[in-house]
Amino acid sequence: MQYYTYILAFHIMAVLSWMSLLFYMPRLFVYHQENNDKKDFTDVVKIQEYKIYKVIGYPAMWATILSGSVMIYLNPYLLEQDWFLAKLTILALLISYSYSLEYFRKILEQDKCKKDGQFFRAYNEVPTLLSILIVTFVITKSIPIYFSIGITIFFSFIIYKILTLKK
Repeated sequence: MQYYTYILAFHIMAVLSWMSLLFYMPRLFVYHQENNDKKDFTDVVKIQEYKIYKVIGYPAMWATILSGSVMIYLNPYLLEQDWFLAKLTILALLISYSYSLEYFRKILEQDKCKKDGQFFRAYNEVPTLLSILIVTFVITKSIPIYFSIGITIFFSFIIYKILTLKK
């Protein structure tokens, strides 16, 4: 346990690096799709998409998972906490979201993506919602139901408004 705080510090840094992927990659997808008629521009964006996923985000996701696993190993009591189990559930959604970004990256790399910039603007809201929920659970050591439902409804409204904006 004497190394727990060092592992926690590393975990937080890994999460921050992973978040750069989760928050920025969909924005690159917006630029990519809204400028797909400019080959020179999209060629540069493809490089950025590749590097942020393969060099920064994907390794940071695994650093987050591994450091989090070590913390659970050192403090298995966490697995008895409802808020922590809820956090792990949301974490599974964030991991799935990360892999979905790689799916879209590969389709965009081949110039076969049918999604438009508005879709990716809306998609960019998902990790923000999930991150708010995780941070709330961790800080409060509880699952504030009304807050969780309210913030989810709020983000659902934002996503709806983004998707229904007239071009």
